[in-house]
Amino acid sequence: MKLLRTIALDPSDTFVFDVPAEPGDWAVSGAFRFCDRDPAKLIGKDRSAFRSGFLGVRSWGWSTLVQIVRATEDDRRAVVELLARQLVERFGAPDLAAARLAAEEEVAFAQSLCTHPLSALIAVHRAASDGEIRESFRRLQLREGQRHGKAFSFMEVEDDAETDSTLNPAKVSEEQWRR
Repeated sequence: MKLLRTIALDPSDTFVFDVPAEPGDWAVSGAFRFCDRDPAKLIGKDRSAFRSGFLGVRSWGWSTLVQIVRATEDDRRAVVELLARQLVERFGAPDLAAARLAAEEEVAFAQSLCTHPLSALIAVHRAASDGEIRESFRRLQLREGQRHGKAFSFMEVEDDAETDSTLNPAKVSEEQWRR
């Protein structure tokens, strides 16, 4: 079984997000955190979290990248339980049973993103369109012979546009899914 964990290749998440996720935190998409907010009105660090953040389940913080890692069924159950508690305590879910159902769905979606090999890095881009949040996911591919190091050794951000052109295709292998 595979799940997602946050990863920090450099300190940039500490500048980009109000609350950065702890490296190695179990992660889910986290788009639900914006269900009661108008994405068009988000500014600054909230906008960054909306557009490109994965939610760290324990830290309740954001990470630009996640890594596909090996997990056990016990790990999965623990992530679901932790997320369910967070949904009650931090997001106002009515009770643990309802929160657990939502957490199961979030973790299942995170698992569905793990079709690539272990250690692959995944990035997200979110946009709002016609009242819906759309997510696209990319697998970031290191250049041959390269190990995880600095983010800019394999990824280049061109601008703050709301298109999928934010990654340089010459340096990144792209695969997208639509939620």
